[in-house]
Amino acid sequence: MGARWQCEGTGQRAVALVALALESRHGVLAAEIAEFFATAHRLKGDAGRSRAWAGVAEAVRRRTQARLAAPSLSSDSCRG
Repeated sequence: MGARWQCEGTGQRAVALVALALESRHGVLAAEIAEFFATAHRLKGDAGRSRAWAGVAEAVRRRTQARLAAPSLSSDSCRG
């Protein structure tokens, strides 16, 4: 019998770590990639994995919004 992927820790920490890894590898495409996997698993009938990937996509979007809302340092603000 082949090894199956086990969804051991689909808690917030696991979702956040996958979101971070996806962002670091794929940048602005991370949310769309996670949505692709969510849809692919949903179409195959795997609701659990689909929900997990949808959670990753949402986590990526929340992180992006938080980054955009945070005050940024511009070159003008660094001048004395």
